[in-house]
Amino acid sequence: MARAVEKPLLQRAIYHREPVSASLAIVAGMDQPQPLTIVLLGPTASGKTALAIELAKALDLAVLNVDSRQLYLHMDVGTAKPSPAQRAAVRHELLDLREPNNPINLQEFRAIAEPAIAAEHQRRGMALLAGGSGLYIKGLTQGMQPPAVPPQAELRSQLAELGQATCHQLLAQADPIAANRIGAADSVRTQRALEVIYATGQSLTSQQHHSPPPWRVVELGLNPSNGRQRITERTLALYRDGLVAETQALIQRYGADLPLLNTIGYGEAKQVLAGDLSEQTAITITTQRTCQFAKRQRTWFRRQHQPIWIGGSDLDQQCAQCLQELARVLG
Repeated sequence: MARAVEKPLLQRAIYHREPVSASLAIVAGMDQPQPLTIVLLGPTASGKTALAIELAKALDLAVLNVDSRQLYLHMDVGTAKPSPAQRAAVRHELLDLREPNNPINLQEFRAIAEPAIAAEHQRRGMALLAGGSGLYIKGLTQGMQPPAVPPQAELRSQLAELGQATCHQLLAQADPIAANRIGAADSVRTQRALEVIYATGQSLTSQQHHSPPPWRVVELGLNPSNGRQRITERTLALYRDGLVAETQALIQRYGADLPLLNTIGYGEAKQVLAGDLSEQTAITITTQRTCQFAKRQRTWFRRQHQPIWIGGSDLDQQCAQCLQELARVLG
């Protein structure tokens, strides 16, 4: 185990954000053997990416992505994936793991993410997760273990033919708790829940168990008061930066029936390409859908997590507050 960090060095990291030369996990000495996992969570467009980068710089960490749509290749603009410049500033991992026509479920994500976390624990004594996908965060930090049911391509094809509205109604009848948790337009997770029911004869909810990992977890949350304004600005930027063109490229590569093309932003862009919506109307609908999604995220985080909420809007102040909170929690 690396040596303990001297207090003055930690103080410089807090107030001046200089890189820390050893792990915060052992700031208090050798009496805290468990590694630390820092989670930066919050609704969409809350500023997680920028703050995660500053924290990663200050603590010499990689940013480990926990945004379910950023796991896929070729979906950069519509998911607000970190830009090439941001990815050059600090190391990012758990991005671009799969082609979007090859969905990744929670069990598969955990199998990829946990070694990345363990590598950071080995290197620094701590790891930094950042994202807004509550189910994936809970799967990692609380050890939620979904049933080990492999993907079934034929069944998924049949469910796709039924349509998302019908599938979600079927799920509501078979597993109302899961249906309430999964958005009505989320075809990927709806199909996965139905897949589990079909394969096992039991609801997904009844088969989810927890085995907490051997880490300490500190959750830091962002929930800015100007969330709607930030979402409006984010949506305008997505369309300005080429969301419609990216959607067209995805359709050409994978076909218009790709389930991920029904998610927020891509669904509206697809309708623009089909001539069913003007771009201005699409922007309005995307903004509305994103606000509704952010509301569901906030509800999830209040009920399923206990983050330390980080206030203010100044990035430097937010980073300093995060470091102070980490120092306080770690003693």
